[in-house]
Amino acid sequence: MELLRNLPWRRAVLAVVLNLLALSLSTTALLGSYWCVGTQKVPKPLCGKSQTTKCIGVPMPPDGGTGNSSFPTQDVVHYSWETGDDRFAFRYFHTGMWVSCEENIEGSDEKCRSFIELSPPAERGILWLSLGSEMVYISLLFISLILLLVEMMYRGNPVCGLKLNAFAAVSSVLSGLLGMVAHMMYTQVFQATVNLGPEDWRPHSWDYGWAFYMAWASFTCCMASAVTTLNTYTKTVLEFKRNHQKSCDGSFSAEESQHHQCLMQSQFHHREQFQEKPLSSVSEGVDFYSELQQKVLQREPDVELNEVLGKSVGEDPC
Repeated sequence: MELLRNLPWRRAVLAVVLNLLALSLSTTALLGSYWCVGTQKVPKPLCGKSQTTKCIGVPMPPDGGTGNSSFPTQDVVHYSWETGDDRFAFRYFHTGMWVSCEENIEGSDEKCRSFIELSPPAERGILWLSLGSEMVYISLLFISLILLLVEMMYRGNPVCGLKLNAFAAVSSVLSGLLGMVAHMMYTQVFQATVNLGPEDWRPHSWDYGWAFYMAWASFTCCMASAVTTLNTYTKTVLEFKRNHQKSCDGSFSAEESQHHQCLMQSQFHHREQFQEKPLSSVSEGVDFYSELQQKVLQREPDVELNEVLGKSVGEDPC
């Protein structure tokens, strides 16, 4: 019995934990810039004092180009024997909903650009819609979390707790649907940017990053929280109905059985006396039966059935 009583509380705690986990994952994914990662194929720069790797090496004069020469330095022709893919370097990049950062081959710092500006103009409306859906998704998750916490702490009125539970379940379901739509719209925008984006940004190869998988994990936790909350609501409503039915059966079963027994006995005795003593007229019998039927249908507890029977056949206690 104690285990059954603790089950609703455990389900409520599980729903809160799943909702909190979904809220944390979705917020981290929205602020992160690792939804998609990959490499970009770019030409190698010329090697110099600050750049010794991932560059094109050119022959330099022995004096480093500073000695006396009959020709200016800019007129010297440099030759490179690197051909094909040897002339290109593959730099790492990662992209989020807000920014796209690329590896700086010539330095150590990353170079970041706004992903909204990189996306094609025809797809920017979908990207803004995706960002708005993500924000609404997080807001509804936060509202659902607040409702679940209030429902757990407010145990005085079960009816109010059921209302809070229902609102939390609806909020979780709506947030999950919005989150799913937002993730799919961002995927569409990114694929369009890969094909139609700027030439210096288009990736050579790419894949989804940890922020993308974290966003879908948040959606999974959100829907699991919604299912758990709906399960708690349904079980509580069914338990209320069962308890109400038991209380009604326990309080009225004895009284109703006694009333039906008394009514059956009265009808039986009245039929016997009615067969022995015929009525003086047909109208008297019709009036009697109409009055008896009206009293039986009303089931007034303060009116005894023998008062009705006494008008024609006298007292007949049950």
